[in-house]
Amino acid sequence: MRPDHAAALLTFELENRAYFASSIPDRGDDFFSHFEERHASLLAWQAAGTDYFHVLVNDGGEVLARVNLYNIADGSAELGFRIAQAAAGQGLASVGVTQVCALASKDYGLTRLRARATNENRASRAVLLRTGFVETGAILLNGRPGTGYSRSLVERG
Repeated sequence: MRPDHAAALLTFELENRAYFASSIPDRGDDFFSHFEERHASLLAWQAAGTDYFHVLVNDGGEVLARVNLYNIADGSAELGFRIAQAAAGQGLASVGVTQVCALASKDYGLTRLRARATNENRASRAVLLRTGFVETGAILLNGRPGTGYSRSLVERG
């Protein structure tokens, strides 16, 4: 993610807000009213190597997806992703998650990723399983039943 992605990211979040809120907790009005400050903070964290944020954009610069790595510590990180409603069901999530897993291992030196999804979010759960994550158990995610996932980035030989 770069500074020049800010406007396209805000458009992505606003246009897909209701769609996202149908399966994950809404970001809230404060997120949108302080978007520029939040974006600057994310870029600072990325520069410091504590988090990594990725966007998938089309040829026109429109953000179609974001795949993020956060809470990086001890060689592991949490993975989260959002796909625009218009791009859903086209394999973009699987491609994005696969690419970020490769970056996490090769460029960021991570050895394990964790992820979470509400049980009702079947699409995200399928993407996680399809991209090599395994279920680690039942969780509560913002008060909703969910499942935890993990993926080793260490190749076994």
